[in-house]
Amino acid sequence: MQPITVRHLEPTDLSQVHALYAERQAFADTLQLPFRPVSHWAKKLDSSRDGLFCLVAVRGDEVVGQLGLEVFRPLRRRHVATIGMGVKASARRSGVGSALLTAAIETCEKWMNVSRIEIEVYTDNHAAIALYEKHGFVVEGTCRNYAFRDGRYVDVHVMARVAG
Repeated sequence: MQPITVRHLEPTDLSQVHALYAERQAFADTLQLPFRPVSHWAKKLDSSRDGLFCLVAVRGDEVVGQLGLEVFRPLRRRHVATIGMGVKASARRSGVGSALLTAAIETCEKWMNVSRIEIEVYTDNHAAIALYEKHGFVVEGTCRNYAFRDGRYVDVHVMARVAG
């Protein structure tokens, strides 16, 4: 199996990112909706927006994961970033999420002066929660009926990693 490489998202990656988030598990595990056009992803992942960084995990020529990192712009919250991530179903549990998180954490803490990283994760996404905990994130609270998914309301944990 080829190694995983993490790099910045390029415009040529958009069709593969679109395909990743078109997978049922990917849009079910995130706040994304099904049936979004490629143009939605081009706008959402436009890294010319100040404070937005988009990473992809690739294996060979295949995009197997994507992570968006957004640094807060208000002066009193510039030490905080939020992340969102998706991993292709066929690449789950193969180190893709860890590779993306490691790159995001190192970028935040070593280059951006970001000392707090936040994420929201569905309470029933046990694999993702375990992955975040492995990387130093802790559950800080639970939001009930946070999002509507597959015909019902679901809860999320608010998790954060504070550099220390």
